[in-house]
Amino acid sequence: MSDIGYHASHEQFAPSELLEYVELAGEYGFTDVLASDHFHPWSERQGESGFVWSWLGSAMERTEMAFGTVNAPGYRYHPAIIAQAAATLRESYPERFWLSVGSGQLLNEGITGTNWPVKGDRNDRLEESAEIMRRLWDGEEVTHEGQITVERARLYTRSETPPPLVGAALSEKTARWLGECEWTDGMITIGTPDQEGLEGRISAFREGSPDGDVYCKVQLSYDSDEDAALEGAYDQWRTNCVPGPVTQELRTPEEFDELGDEISREQVAENVRISADLDEHREWLAADLDLGVDKLILHNVNREQERFIEAFGESVIPELE
Repeated sequence: MSDIGYHASHEQFAPSELLEYVELAGEYGFTDVLASDHFHPWSERQGESGFVWSWLGSAMERTEMAFGTVNAPGYRYHPAIIAQAAATLRESYPERFWLSVGSGQLLNEGITGTNWPVKGDRNDRLEESAEIMRRLWDGEEVTHEGQITVERARLYTRSETPPPLVGAALSEKTARWLGECEWTDGMITIGTPDQEGLEGRISAFREGSPDGDVYCKVQLSYDSDEDAALEGAYDQWRTNCVPGPVTQELRTPEEFDELGDEISREQVAENVRISADLDEHREWLAADLDLGVDKLILHNVNREQERFIEAFGESVIPELE
């Protein structure tokens, strides 16, 4: 049976609304939830950005699904605090919480006034943070001096097993690096119409980690017809279709919107799987699984969440099991 998850987008919906969506997703056969961890939304049109760590306990209490979030430790969050939060959720809901970590973006991490490093230095900081969390989950008393400082920290509440720790990658270069890292249990990346790009990232990761799990957050737009699916994606997700690494350097949603206004509907369609045809979505997802994806997380980037959950739960997920 395939793991098929629902993406809870805190940038697009209020936390109370997302609780209703994840409960509905559980009723329709979704196995996992990936909840975003942002301080700002990607666009003023999205207009939300709830605190995921407050929300996770409520959501996990209301459902039986597994939950994860993508976090950037070492900036607005100290890795010891994230280790404690993850261990608490994993102890409260055994085997149901997993954690993904990445190198971060200025949009979220810049609020503390940090001097934003280049990508290589951010990767070093990420690895250091991951190793600190691993040691804390193992029950060690940790003292550490480096990019991160820890002074005699020890977790007294720990789960029976540590959360799976999954690295985030948007490029083949990062995927290959993650495959070589001892701290990773797997990789999470994105699925778009570019199936070759996904295959390249999976291959790069598996060069060094042939047995590591691959999670894929699929960017899709499903609605009642093709025009509605395209317009919904264009309205909500065009700021995420800006090419290149520049988005890692933008500080505010307004800056994202300025660049997003230069993005065409055709460019959105190159980055989001847009279709009103459930068979087409099913074929895309089946192809992802054929590439070796272990867990699919589906993000319907438009605002029609109930229609998406019900349609995919009835007609797509059963065909992928």
